[in-house]
Amino acid sequence: MEQLFSTLLTFCLVLSSGVHSQTQSKDKCSYQGDEDTLSFYQEGDVVLGGLFPMHFSPVSSDLSFRTKPKPKTYKFFTPRALRWMQTMIFAVNEINQRKDLLSNLSLGYHIKDSGDDIPISIKRSLLLVNGQPERGIEGRDCQDTQKQPSPVIVGEASSGISMAVLRTLGSFKIPVVSYFASCSCLSNNREFPAFMRTMPSDAFQIKALVKLFHSFQWTWVGVTGVDTDYARFAIQNFLKDSEKFNICPAYVLLYPVALTQHAVEEFVNILKASSATVILNFSVESYLHGILKECRRQNVTHLQWIASEAWATSKDLWEDFGDLLQGTLGFAIRRAEIPHLGSYLRRLSVPVAQTSHFLSEFWEETFHCRINGSFNTHVHREDAQNWPTCNGSGSLADMYTLYADVTQLRVSYNVYKAVYLIAHALHDMRTCISGKGPFQNGTCGSLNPILPWQLLYYMKRTHFTTLGEEVRFDNNGDPIASYDLMNWQRSSDGSLQLVRVGFYDASLEEDKDLIIDEPIIMWHRGEKAPESLCSKSCLPGFRKARQKGKPICCFDCIPCAEGEISNQTDSIDCLTCSKETWPNQAQDQCIPKTLEFLSFQEPLGIVLWSVSAFGAFTTLAVLGVFIKFRKTPVIRGNNMELSLLLLLFLSACFLISLTFIGKPTDWLCRVRYPAFGISFALCISCILAKTVVVLMAFRATLPGSDVMKWFGPAQQRSSVIVCTCVQALICIIWLTINPPSAVYNTKFMSATLIVECDVGSEVGFWCVLGYIGFLASFCFLLAFLARKLPDNFNEAKFITFSMLIFFAVWITFIPVYVSTRGKYTVAVHVFAILASAFGLLLCIFAPKCYIVLMKPEKNDKRSMMKK
Repeated sequence: MEQLFSTLLTFCLVLSSGVHSQTQSKDKCSYQGDEDTLSFYQEGDVVLGGLFPMHFSPVSSDLSFRTKPKPKTYKFFTPRALRWMQTMIFAVNEINQRKDLLSNLSLGYHIKDSGDDIPISIKRSLLLVNGQPERGIEGRDCQDTQKQPSPVIVGEASSGISMAVLRTLGSFKIPVVSYFASCSCLSNNREFPAFMRTMPSDAFQIKALVKLFHSFQWTWVGVTGVDTDYARFAIQNFLKDSEKFNICPAYVLLYPVALTQHAVEEFVNILKASSATVILNFSVESYLHGILKECRRQNVTHLQWIASEAWATSKDLWEDFGDLLQGTLGFAIRRAEIPHLGSYLRRLSVPVAQTSHFLSEFWEETFHCRINGSFNTHVHREDAQNWPTCNGSGSLADMYTLYADVTQLRVSYNVYKAVYLIAHALHDMRTCISGKGPFQNGTCGSLNPILPWQLLYYMKRTHFTTLGEEVRFDNNGDPIASYDLMNWQRSSDGSLQLVRVGFYDASLEEDKDLIIDEPIIMWHRGEKAPESLCSKSCLPGFRKARQKGKPICCFDCIPCAEGEISNQTDSIDCLTCSKETWPNQAQDQCIPKTLEFLSFQEPLGIVLWSVSAFGAFTTLAVLGVFIKFRKTPVIRGNNMELSLLLLLFLSACFLISLTFIGKPTDWLCRVRYPAFGISFALCISCILAKTVVVLMAFRATLPGSDVMKWFGPAQQRSSVIVCTCVQALICIIWLTINPPSAVYNTKFMSATLIVECDVGSEVGFWCVLGYIGFLASFCFLLAFLARKLPDNFNEAKFITFSMLIFFAVWITFIPVYVSTRGKYTVAVHVFAILASAFGLLLCIFAPKCYIVLMKPEKNDKRSMMKK
């Protein structure tokens, strides 16, 4: 508030310089306030104002007002700002010498030192736009004695100071063209309608920085800056834009302009404790000295610095902190070569320096001598009072100075463009044809006097080409953004070498606007880009799980669940494979599942088809034995015809089990289940007929019984056919309504794709099994009733045992069949077929074969008739 009050008071006093007091004569004026004569001034038809930060860091003074306050003094002097001033003078002189631009209209300049201080900047900006009485002349007509007012100001370098100046001059629509103020806040056309700049907005620099961090995968970074509007807005925009790329701030720190030892120690302690190895700083070089000095004292030398454009090319810092800043990266505004500027700067000599307070101060600072008549205090030099008198022998051509260094003309080029912007706008005003002008009734802009708001109109619509570059501005008064990516490298002699390692051009496509030549980058430590991560990247096959209470960049890597993959680094979610695919071992891609079915080539398949073939061969061998010994009593006495049919059907059962092995197809599925059901129906029907024959045979031995004529050979064959036809009818209905088919079973989360026969109709399948069970139950009941008939002539006991084995196999089959999957389900089914078939074969035919082959003496009628 005190600064604001002081500023407004100064404004009022300056404006009142032409106002006459009651005690003074009407045509006399008096300048209120300190005389401020430190400036570059040249008359012209139009005088351009200029504000440059020649000094910075003001020395605090006593403001008790018991004595007259002394003019402000400063701790630091910067030759770079003097070069900017001289560039403005050079550009004005160059334009005045041109015949094609502003002919018959001369430009002048009035350039002052802003002191990098808001109150001083506002005061001197008001002096520029209002004019200023000549030193030592008082009581004379103001119009005769004052320096010419400036309708436009080139300045200031600082965003915060530019905002303060604009808020003061904005009401009068006086144009301000900044050459170095980059804060995106200044693009607010409603708040700062009179502002233009040749410096790109920070909005573009932030986009470039975010892309730079993303390209090197720096996701855990320190974000710092000096506590100014420039840094605050830049950090705010950086944090907002970096969220899109999951870049997290390890810390966000703003340090005061006036650093105390406690503040700088606390600041560096945070840098030292953090795991972030990359630090971004929004500041100007003058505010970094204390930070870097403390970093060296605490041995914080591991940081990779990323510079904002404000200090990306600052050679001042290298001289004192080159070991800390080697490898620094930063975006700098585009450089240019301004013809003849170097020679213009180097022609400075003692006689020339004596004409200007600024030039004499620079000469004294450079050669450590005093120029006669100089009033420079050099408060930042303790030994200045002991300097000898300058003898005029020094030459800037024989030594390096930041002032005369034209190898990195970046801000200087912006100053140059700012002057040409104003010149081209004035040229457009001058060449305007009356009646076709842009103002009311087609009028053109006034050149005498120049109205600032009219000049501002032309400036906002001006585009021109200078030094081969086309200069354009958007609706906010911002130029098209273009940056060089600079890398701080140490040359062989130890000096700073600024190497261009890339560029950013906002006019290019989104994916082509940033180009980086990584191989030529020299890093602070090592040959590769440093890692700056809160958590290391999750490899493919893992997903990120955010750590509770921490930023999004801090996470754990969790393996993808079964059946899921992640094929990118730092995947947030895992992707589920399709039903036909399965993750590979690394879980980073889905591969086709392995087909699973009971194959003839695998060990289990080999065992089953071997057993099946052995069963069929054994059955046929028994059949051969029965045929060979068909006339013996044992064979003849056990219903040879049904026995032969049963053996044929049993061999079919053994062979039908082979249809369950191999890759299922639709036709194979539609064959295996009906064949299985019908073959077993035939076998059980034959056994049932044999059981009935046994019962009938013993019933026929009773006196007067003629029961055998009702169940002779024809009826036996008919019973087998009828019982089998019922099963065949079930199978036909099943195949008609919903037949079995080959399917790929994807229900199970497994690396294999099960190829199996889907039964189609579950009812049909269980009806086939149920009917076989019904026949077997009925057969078992009849055999059980005939178990006490005479042993030597009775098959009922063996049939009972065979049915018991049959039931045991198929009752066990049901739960096992339901609980298994894939090829093992098929193996269980084949095992049940083989086990039940072997049970029937062994229980019914093994005893007979034993007597026929091993005990032939018992194979006679007498033995058969014994009880």
